[in-house]
Amino acid sequence: MARPTPSDPAPVSALWQDGWYRFARRLPSPNFGPRPTAAPIDLIVLHSISLPPGQYGGDEVQRLFTNTLDWKAHPYFEQIAGLEVSAHFYIRRDGQLWQFVDCGQRAWHAGVSRYRGRDNSNDDSIGIELEGLEGNTFEAAQYETLSSLCAALAQRYSIEQIAGHEHIAPGRKQDPGAGFEWSRLQRDLGWPTRCFPEGVAQIQEA
Repeated sequence: MARPTPSDPAPVSALWQDGWYRFARRLPSPNFGPRPTAAPIDLIVLHSISLPPGQYGGDEVQRLFTNTLDWKAHPYFEQIAGLEVSAHFYIRRDGQLWQFVDCGQRAWHAGVSRYRGRDNSNDDSIGIELEGLEGNTFEAAQYETLSSLCAALAQRYSIEQIAGHEHIAPGRKQDPGAGFEWSRLQRDLGWPTRCFPEGVAQIQEA
């Protein structure tokens, strides 16, 4: 499959330091591991997250991904106590971008998953969390940051597909949900329909 073309090309060396994106705030997570030998990095997986659910603006997500969240600080946290997870990136409501795991490494964001004939999507994907609640809408600043990040990822890695957590773990996960505008992201990126989950995109291939 031919790779999507970045919508706003820039020199790769200006965007990346190894697997770290230069325009993200770096906060390394201990929750990662090596990818399987020869595993491609060709899938972007989008998620939504907020802690506690529906509350925005705090540092709880960063603390979750770095194993420093106080499980007793909110009743909801007791339900996820001891959870060790991470994503490569996190986009705040104002568009601020954080990175927790080197993109060359395997972050722990997908869980039990399968997409287009492959199991274990953590092996071949880059995970991006959007601050939000599944089913709700997202902010313009988040789409702007997301599209720039996806374009940069396509320059650095062999990205061929982008999907939601709901598409790689159907029935188990529902994020980012109905409030996420796939057609908007596709329009911003200019990537063809084949790069997106079936039924969510609009631009047909020439």
